[in-house]
Amino acid sequence: MTIGVLALQGDFDAHRRRLEELGAEVVLVKKPEQLDHIEGLVIPGGESGTFLKLLGDAGFEKLRQFVKVKPTFGTCAGAILLATEVENPSQAGLGALNIRVRRNAYGRQIDSSIREGKMLVCHRSGDPHDGALRESPLEMVFIRAPKIVHVGEGVEILATEGSDPVVVRQGRAMAATFHPELSPDIRVHRAFLDLVRNGVP
Repeated sequence: MTIGVLALQGDFDAHRRRLEELGAEVVLVKKPEQLDHIEGLVIPGGESGTFLKLLGDAGFEKLRQFVKVKPTFGTCAGAILLATEVENPSQAGLGALNIRVRRNAYGRQIDSSIREGKMLVCHRSGDPHDGALRESPLEMVFIRAPKIVHVGEGVEILATEGSDPVVVRQGRAMAATFHPELSPDIRVHRAFLDLVRNGVP
């Protein structure tokens, strides 16, 4: 399968390496027309407002149409772009996930941290080790991360940190508020590839 990683800012190369480890062919997407040739897209971290400026009106509209029909996974700033509501401050976005997020809720760059959470859903391949994987702590790297402060109807929570949802999915859209590409744990990226491969649950 061919997965695109939006390569305008953020650690898109770390996403590329993780996806290739899992067997995906990866395209670094720098032009809107490249979206026509991929099966799924990862929107990495960075600064969500800067993403909007770099995309421009035409690029944003192309991305908005892509998200409607193909699987898309946003991490950190990418999660902000996929949300229907954004706080601190408010911001336009793609509206693919019925969630409200608060920007920089975990603090500034200096407050970055590595935490442990729980993966509630692993993958759907029938692996007999799936239960053990689900019980294993999930390492989460938070860097100026947003927080999901409201989960609306139709959204499935895939992972939590304490009582907070940190990985969610709705239809073809999936988001993580942390940086799974900076952790050796492959479960979050594998869950996205399952979504691309198997479709909406």
